[in-house]
Amino acid sequence: MIPLVDEGLGNTSYLVDLGDGRALAVDVSRDLRAVRRAARRRGLTIAFAADTHLHADFLSGSLQLAHDLGTRVLASAAGERAFDHVGLRDGDEVDLGGLTLRAIVTPGHTTEHLAFLLLDGNLPVGVFTGGSLIVGSAARTDLVSPQRAVELAHAQYHSLRRLSLLPEEVAVWPTHGAGSFCSAPPGAERVSTIGREKETNPLLAAPDADAFANWLLADLGSFPDYFLRLGEVNRIGPAVLDERPCLPSLTVEAAAARGATVVDVRPVGDFARGHIPGSICIPLRDQFASWLGWIVPASAPVAIVRNPDQDPEEILWQALKIGHENLIGQVAGDWPRDLATMDVVTPEQLGRDDVLDVRQAAEFRAGHLPGADHIELGSLAGAHLDDRRRVVMCGHGERAATAASLLRRAGHGQVSILSGGPGDWAELTGASLEKDR
Repeated sequence: MIPLVDEGLGNTSYLVDLGDGRALAVDVSRDLRAVRRAARRRGLTIAFAADTHLHADFLSGSLQLAHDLGTRVLASAAGERAFDHVGLRDGDEVDLGGLTLRAIVTPGHTTEHLAFLLLDGNLPVGVFTGGSLIVGSAARTDLVSPQRAVELAHAQYHSLRRLSLLPEEVAVWPTHGAGSFCSAPPGAERVSTIGREKETNPLLAAPDADAFANWLLADLGSFPDYFLRLGEVNRIGPAVLDERPCLPSLTVEAAAARGATVVDVRPVGDFARGHIPGSICIPLRDQFASWLGWIVPASAPVAIVRNPDQDPEEILWQALKIGHENLIGQVAGDWPRDLATMDVVTPEQLGRDDVLDVRQAAEFRAGHLPGADHIELGSLAGAHLDDRRRVVMCGHGERAATAASLLRRAGHGQVSILSGGPGDWAELTGASLEKDR
């Protein structure tokens, strides 16, 4: 069993060597580069692709594998997927050739959720738990519909109890983990065992479904709006890509003529020293996909600005795996003469300017500069702020740069970016951070 971690989305997919030159892939995203490399290195053909649920945070790659390789897609019959697949119900088994995959109905994270128990003969080896039982917790239940969160939390309670009846030595292989907006809360470890979870997972100690729901739903963080539409896209089936995607070159004028939003993926310092006026700074890193999807509507045509050493294929695949199909090209040629600039300040340069902290609410409560204002980056577009001198901050500077570019785009001219985060400020000044309960 080979885990393949997507650090940006906080998810893990899996490749299982079936021992006869074939493989099973579980919960693979539309960005199939890692699973293809892993299979190729081992001389494996991906014969089966199993999806535990209709993913909200990425587009599934199972349909693409079926198109490219004839892979059999295994998924819940209750998901009513609109493409050819093997629809499984509770207790159904699939012979993988020596190994067997058994479907266990585990609603909660989604209504049609399945866990897949992998058996070697009659011996349970491990269980792919998707977004049901995860390390130290369970995945959130408000992504299908916030109005159904309590109902699905009760279902999640019973699903976890059912999984906990498996033998203690059975491995737990979840999809969601640290860094995933689907996790509540995320833990540092990505795999576990049934026995370890029974000993350490506080949700398995909940006395009843009501207590479980209260614990699970307390203090859930925000999530990108695209989470509410990707499940349906996965049900219908993401568009199959017949050609290797590319980013053609286009001029600033051509991008403007097509109404494109210019997204600048260069490092913060490069953006600050000079950028196309009105462009949005979303530095290319592991979390690029999440922030692109959160900040820029999927329907908007997007033109990319990048440095020569930044991989255009990486930019494209991060966008495509969350359903951003409309990257029309990369800006090349002559830039405008009057580039915009933005100040980047260090903690020791903080003066009397107002500080706007754009981290997630839980991060802010855990420790922030005294007197700092707080608006999450994902909520900034709907905020009403007056135009005063502001220093925008996050944990390191990337989200702050995105927020500052959005404020500048909205007409706020007195905005700068803090390099570093609250810990840097506290270390420099010797002052204490404020914490909210």
